[in-house]
Amino acid sequence: MTISRFAFPTTIHFGPGASAMVAEHLKSVGVHRPLIVTDKGLAALPVAQQFAQSLAAGGLAVETFSGIWGNPMASMVGTGVAAYRAHHADAVVGFGGGAALDVAKLVALMATNTGDDVLEYAWDHPQVRRIANKLPYFVALPTTSGTGSEVGRSSVVSDDKTHIKKIVFSAKLLAKVVFADPALTLDLPPQVTAATGMDALTHNIESYLSPAYHPLCDGIALEGVRIAARALPLAVREPKNIEARGDMMMASMMGAIAFQKDLGAVHSCAHALSTVADLHHGLANGIMLDHVLRFNASVATAKMAEMARVALAPGARTMGDQDAAAAFIAWIVQLKAQLGVPATLAAVGVKTAQIDALVEVAINDICHQTNPRPCTREDFARIFAEAI
Repeated sequence: MTISRFAFPTTIHFGPGASAMVAEHLKSVGVHRPLIVTDKGLAALPVAQQFAQSLAAGGLAVETFSGIWGNPMASMVGTGVAAYRAHHADAVVGFGGGAALDVAKLVALMATNTGDDVLEYAWDHPQVRRIANKLPYFVALPTTSGTGSEVGRSSVVSDDKTHIKKIVFSAKLLAKVVFADPALTLDLPPQVTAATGMDALTHNIESYLSPAYHPLCDGIALEGVRIAARALPLAVREPKNIEARGDMMMASMMGAIAFQKDLGAVHSCAHALSTVADLHHGLANGIMLDHVLRFNASVATAKMAEMARVALAPGARTMGDQDAAAAFIAWIVQLKAQLGVPATLAAVGVKTAQIDALVEVAINDICHQTNPRPCTREDFARIFAEAI
């Protein structure tokens, strides 16, 4: 693979070795003191240490903030902003998976804008703050292939008290440049590759199924499904396969671009599971995906059939829509088993007694508003019960 450069709309340098270009790029735009924002686990690994050393060797005064773990919390943003100011930083470099990149965007936001509580910038805050000031220069390097946060214009962060996820949404959060280097994902363990890969696949599937009108996103999402269907099992089975890793990184970015068309009930369920059961977002999506697809099948047959024809080609090409849609759901079930993603919520410790709390969060989550089939409290309760 060679490094390709394209924009959509963010400029993206894509390919093995792209991360080596960061120091020179930052210097070319006048950055001197970047703050790397990453997570606690990643900061301790050679891949993060070597990246920080590459920036220092390039003549930059670099500091690392690694106070992120689990799902991103509002307090982590505040601590990151303090680190930014203590370093007298002039840029933010997001390095990591979805949590690190989401926090990095919000550190950049709060470093130059007013207020002490980042949740005041969430879209559903009763007195939502406007992003008035220009953000510091921000570049992003994904180290997983799941959320696609590196190309997204939103950031998900949880309230420390309620653990409810909030969304800050603005084109001002977009990275100036993305350095998408699949070599950064080569050491991911199989279970992380599987969970994040199911997240990317879910983004593409739910975006395509959304009834909102956006043919551009439909085309991207359908191709994202095709790429992920081929690459995800290979990336889990052969972790050092750079082509499979590159394909999954691309499918992840495509899912994040496509879901400006919005998502669906899988994500409302996953957000509830993260809030109530502290479940990893990608894993929650993976567990819930086929359960919600069954719920949606009666109103989304043609679109599921179309996804079957790209994911299962050539096997589904001669099937009618009903058979192809059923084959698509069956393929998801088989894929999960192949990847080691649990089939049920019980397998990860979720209890029937938690259903009421899960439903309460899911019904108030915005994502299901663009589910192809309207989802009531009773529907969510039934979906969760069947998934357990």
